[in-house]
Amino acid sequence: MRRRSKAAASVLAVAAMVGALGGACTGDDEREPVGAMRAASTLGPGEGALNLVTLPGEVEAGGTDPRVDWVTPFQERTGCKVSVKGARNAQELTELMSNESRRYDGVAAPPEVAGRLIEGKDVAPVNPDLVEGYKKLQPRLRALLKKDDKVYGVPYVWGSNLLMYDTRAVDSAPSSWAALFDPAQAAKHSGRLVIRDSPLTIAEAALYLRSKNRKLKISDPYSLTRRQLDEVIKILVRQRPHVKEYWELPADAVSAFAGGGAAVGQVWPYQVDVLTRAGKPVQGVVPDGGVTGWMKAWMIGARAQHPNCMYQWLQWTASPDVQQQVAEWSGVAPANPQACTGDRLRAAFCNAYRVSDRDYLEKVIFAHTPSRECGAGDENDMNGRRDCTDYTEWTKAWIQATKS
Repeated sequence: MRRRSKAAASVLAVAAMVGALGGACTGDDEREPVGAMRAASTLGPGEGALNLVTLPGEVEAGGTDPRVDWVTPFQERTGCKVSVKGARNAQELTELMSNESRRYDGVAAPPEVAGRLIEGKDVAPVNPDLVEGYKKLQPRLRALLKKDDKVYGVPYVWGSNLLMYDTRAVDSAPSSWAALFDPAQAAKHSGRLVIRDSPLTIAEAALYLRSKNRKLKISDPYSLTRRQLDEVIKILVRQRPHVKEYWELPADAVSAFAGGGAAVGQVWPYQVDVLTRAGKPVQGVVPDGGVTGWMKAWMIGARAQHPNCMYQWLQWTASPDVQQQVAEWSGVAPANPQACTGDRLRAAFCNAYRVSDRDYLEKVIFAHTPSRECGAGDENDMNGRRDCTDYTEWTKAWIQATKS
């Protein structure tokens, strides 16, 4: 925001590169057919428009805060006018992108959306050679978007799931997910637990069970058999009476702790950072037994009308100056660690969000869409695969355990 001139300079560089590419690229009449599931080999001139689908807060054009705007400079320098279709939740995001009558160019996809869009062939592969700055993004994050030797998106932001506790309310620091999911420990702080309202939270409970009951043979907490999922749901049902709030918006968890009503919770680095800077008596903990995480990525729609503008957007959002703005505004870790170089993000911010900590990144178990077919395990079929539960089943189970 206060470095907008630097961001504008980055756009000039992007625009210059795209212009150079355009001279040697195919024209509109030579484009791939709509819905072709192949990565682009070249780029042409921008089409003058860009239609995106996002959850709230993913793209800012100064409407929320005039100082927060990474869209206007992009439009001015590339000529691609950005339109954003907002989705209320991950399910609506998936439905919009999978609607064959819609031709959105791109989507900012969280993990529970990305896998379903790839499986449904509703997003096209990306040619990373056409994305300036792609190789500057964290390798661990880039690897999450590969399938069958194809790349299906460009990392945008990421974060991890932590434990947080009020130091006044908790006698000894919790060290594992048992603080939230073990029945006896949950009861100690009954009515003061804070949990993220997402089916993917099932994975944290699965990590607890992985340590508690090794006979279940849980390996990947995002790939659970029917039996494993049923056991996790039993834990969540027993936990429910002790939960103060299932939070959907990050600010809700902040409010719960700031008011003194929460003792232990599942949070992101954002809540720890905000409350710590506000002088609140909280402490964040990386859980023993496994820390989970998530990444949002920009993906290209399979029926994109403006693929050249979309590639320019991929380049723009991967640049360190835009990454700095997104991270600072949203309270997330940028995918490009160069956002923490120079005079961009504060050193304290980068440390709190572990932006450049590759050792930590390697330990994070990143979320992916639960799928029926998963890695080989104790219930192998003839092909070395096993029958797992998919995201639809996880969603039903989550509602059953926390809301019904």
